[in-house]
Amino acid sequence: MREQDLSLNRLFEEERPRIQRALEEAVGLLPAPVREIGAYVLLAGGKRLRPLMTLVSARLLGCNAPDLYRLCAVPEMIHAASLLHDDILDEADTRRGRVSAHTRFGLRPALLAGDAMLALADCEVTVFERADMVECVSDAMMRTVAGEAHEIALQGSLSHGEEEYIDMVTGKTGWLLRASCRLGALYAGAEARLVSALSDFGLYAGIAFQIVDDALDFADASVTGKPCGGDLREGKFTPPLMHYVGGLNERERAAFGEKFATGSFSEEEVARIAAIIRERGYDRATRSLADGYLRRAETCLAMLPETPERNVLREVIPFIRNREK
Repeated sequence: MREQDLSLNRLFEEERPRIQRALEEAVGLLPAPVREIGAYVLLAGGKRLRPLMTLVSARLLGCNAPDLYRLCAVPEMIHAASLLHDDILDEADTRRGRVSAHTRFGLRPALLAGDAMLALADCEVTVFERADMVECVSDAMMRTVAGEAHEIALQGSLSHGEEEYIDMVTGKTGWLLRASCRLGALYAGAEARLVSALSDFGLYAGIAFQIVDDALDFADASVTGKPCGGDLREGKFTPPLMHYVGGLNERERAAFGEKFATGSFSEEEVARIAAIIRERGYDRATRSLADGYLRRAETCLAMLPETPERNVLREVIPFIRNREK
């Protein structure tokens, strides 16, 4: 690919097979009893945004070593393990139209497969013999777990607002995309200010990604390909629901809060609330919240060298903003 042709979509297509091979090699390193589950989760497909960010961040700073793909697999393993554990905690039967791993293989085997992927991600980064990279991955794992624990603690409650929600998603989603960018910058041996700029870009982009995801939770299932209103069923008080509850009177709020705490909404009620959220533009208001973090991410790019890879990172911003699934 010529440098002038470099774009996010082209890079997704060009690099997906190479990233997939790196993930297949990672699956081969998992313990035999959980290898099939690891393959089911890790090789399921997707845009592969996190490994691509590691790749682009390293190349932006002049590094294109052959073992870069091995490093790219690390954040994707953490991401896949977190999704597997998340499905178990949410008792989700499906994941993007497929039977969830714990439903297909059993709860305990799936849980152990997630643990094995996290352990392997930790082991794989040690191969590069860089303490700062090991610290980056360990920190991302800890922050992700803390974010998930925070979300569980808030489940079924209407007591928190936007600030605490942002704190939770920063850990749950933001920190891993931050680590994806930071790993590439560290591996390239970049100076501290460039490492910080790429780290911050990943953090803000990751926060925005989750906010948009939560707006999409109330989109029509025919558009997203996944059930509408999952956060409502699971008692996750996200910005679309904050807007919705803000429009209720005291009696309506009390009734909503009781059902929210017990997860007892009927499918008809979920569909009705989702329709109101769309009609009143609460999903669009949520995307506006994401825009603030995407503007911060764009500011970080000004600190980076003018390269084709920087233009690719710039394209990540509308990619996140305009997601429909």
